[in-house]
Amino acid sequence: MSGNRKEIMKLLADFSTIGMTVAFSIFIGVGFGYYLDHKVFDGRTSPWLTLIFLGFGVAAAFLNLYRMATRKDLK
Repeated sequence: MSGNRKEIMKLLADFSTIGMTVAFSIFIGVGFGYYLDHKVFDGRTSPWLTLIFLGFGVAAAFLNLYRMATRKDLK
């Protein structure tokens, strides 16, 4: 029973890590693009840098998901 509970807690931690990794990657990308658009370039490039860094954030999220998936396959 204790081993089953320990395994459930480990799975819960893994799934929450996946969710947080995806969310933080996207939010960091959007935040950095928004900062560049509005603070560095005074809105002259708005919304292009936000959209470009949104794409980078999504790409980073998928890269992290791929790395987690390949890490799990090795175990």
